[in-house]
Amino acid sequence: MSLHEIGFEHEIDETGTTLEQNSAIKAEAVYNWILDNGQWTIDGVFADDTGLEIDALDGKPGVYTARWAGEPAANRAKALHELEGKTNRGAQFRTVITFIKANGDRFAVSGIVRGRIAEEEYGQGGFGYDPVFIPEGYDQTFGELPAAVKNHISHRSRALAELVKALNR
Repeated sequence: MSLHEIGFEHEIDETGTTLEQNSAIKAEAVYNWILDNGQWTIDGVFADDTGLEIDALDGKPGVYTARWAGEPAANRAKALHELEGKTNRGAQFRTVITFIKANGDRFAVSGIVRGRIAEEEYGQGGFGYDPVFIPEGYDQTFGELPAAVKNHISHRSRALAELVKALNR
């Protein structure tokens, strides 16, 4: 069920300094809201946080990925500017999912897709940093790849696969 389907319409402040913290903050907010509103009819809640971690920039923008320079085009421009003249363009997208069971037990899983930052933007697909991120094994950016390909290899799909594995243990 989506947040809308359960009636959760609140903004959640992402005040953590890591993807793990923000993922947990979001999951806890929904979990506590469900407990406070007596609507617990599900097995648990999960929430994620995602970041782009650029090797040559010591993992930046990381947890600040969405708000590094303000908006998507400015974020991409900042990444390209920060990498000017650098040969190490390695990067990864990483998603962390926190799952909280109805009884309060919790765990986190993650998914990573390694790649590199292109020299310039390519493609109109996707969102955020997709036009500058080339995943390993490909010669096109996420912005150029068909959505079905991107969704199959993405950090989010890998994190969701890990969540399914963990739930089935």
